[in-house]
Amino acid sequence: MTNKQGYAAYASNRIMTATPAELTLMLYEGAIKFCNIALDAAEKKDVVKTHNNIVKVENIISEFQATLNHKYPVAKDFENVYTYLQQRLVEANIKKDTEILKEILMHLRTMRDTWKDVMKQAGAGR
Repeated sequence: MTNKQGYAAYASNRIMTATPAELTLMLYEGAIKFCNIALDAAEKKDVVKTHNNIVKVENIISEFQATLNHKYPVAKDFENVYTYLQQRLVEANIKKDTEILKEILMHLRTMRDTWKDVMKQAGAGR
């Protein structure tokens, strides 16, 4: 088994055995990773790479929106934040604007860090 295959098996197993809270954290981490790649690509004027990675972030945000549980009042607040991020991602993609991408990264990091705190308080992490 090559290193690539070993890593793919590990990553697949990690996802398949993760709790819902851990999956949410992985999605935040992925959104941050792809936003960083898009920012780096935008700084290098790589239009295609910027676009492709912004779309990946948009897809993750769409997944967050689709899985919101609206029986809780806080879901409306998250919906508003996700809608705002989607609008900013579209704008960043049209303009290939690094400042907007930096703003989005700041929000994603804050949300990820807050989620980590929630996981610790709830004892949801392993």
